[in-house]
Amino acid sequence: MCEREECDKAKRLSPEELRLIDSWWRAANYLSVGQIYLLDNPLLRESLELKHVKPRLLGIGAPRRA
Repeated sequence: MCEREECDKAKRLSPEELRLIDSWWRAANYLSVGQIYLLDNPLLRESLELKHVKPRLLGIGAPRRA
């Protein structure tokens, strides 16, 4: 078994590992939101317009447009 200080150091991630995890997390969230809300233009190659957004989300608690 290791000393407490040694164990704490062994569990820490490097700044580069944290940056990579954060990048992965942001990309995963972006893809999830795109799948939920967008009909077209997922890579935003053109300015986002209302025509790119799904007109109505189906399911429990889905927001409605007036």
